[in-house]
Amino acid sequence: MSDFERHAVEEEARRAVPDRAPTSWEEHRQNMLRRYLGAVATAASSKTGEQAVGSGKATSPRSEDRPPAQPPAAPRVRDVMSVPAVSVPGDAPFLDVAHTLSREHVSAVPVTDADDHVLGVVSESDLLAKAAVTAASRPAGPISRLREHRLYEKSRGETAATLMTFPAISVRPGDLVSDAAWTAARSRVKRLPVTDHGGRLVGVVSRIDLLQALVRDDTEVREEVESRILRHEFFLDPGDFEVTVENGVVTVAGRMDAALIPKLLESVRDIEDVVEVIDQLTGTT
Repeated sequence: MSDFERHAVEEEARRAVPDRAPTSWEEHRQNMLRRYLGAVATAASSKTGEQAVGSGKATSPRSEDRPPAQPPAAPRVRDVMSVPAVSVPGDAPFLDVAHTLSREHVSAVPVTDADDHVLGVVSESDLLAKAAVTAASRPAGPISRLREHRLYEKSRGETAATLMTFPAISVRPGDLVSDAAWTAARSRVKRLPVTDHGGRLVGVVSRIDLLQALVRDDTEVREEVESRILRHEFFLDPGDFEVTVENGVVTVAGRMDAALIPKLLESVRDIEDVVEVIDQLTGTT
């Protein structure tokens, strides 16, 4: 990820935080957004950091005796996409498209041909242009038409094919969820068609699908701290520690060798979706 792109992601996260004191729900939502954007940023820079992962630097005691950690398999789009995908044919009338969006409770649908090839995507915003112009109390003047040329061009459409946005931004079933999330974030779309190698529609994935797949719940984070970090990396009994996780904030309490505490905390901070680590450990000699 370039410095510009990283700054844009961070700026979007800051804009999501209101100036007033947030409610508990807003606080949780903001925290989830930060974790989501962090996962997206990590995905964007992962390819450039792959070589550094295998440097062989030891970060914990007895690394030569420790079995290699087995991280969970990265989720793929096929694991989270909705099947079958709702779509409309290119010749579907404007009102039929509007009824489909309302009936299926979605903000956009792919437009397909007779062979299920994705032609584009028609969304609520595409339909709003036509609805707004149709509902106008008086015709717009020449200056307004010039200023809003694209809107008025869109308003003349009568079918899904003439109203849709094209080409469609799509992903493949085998793509990583993290890569699909980055595509959705950069393109500012809420739903992505999933196509096979021939461009045929096989599913749809939404931003909420990607969010839920990227941001693990607190129970999974706690289990990783207890199993992978305490038991397998530091050879400690998880029963001797109290680990709590709330909205990605990990609190670790217990007694252990004082020399190992900084390394343990560093390992916990490196876990994906960990926002903060609170140290309540007591060191022994």
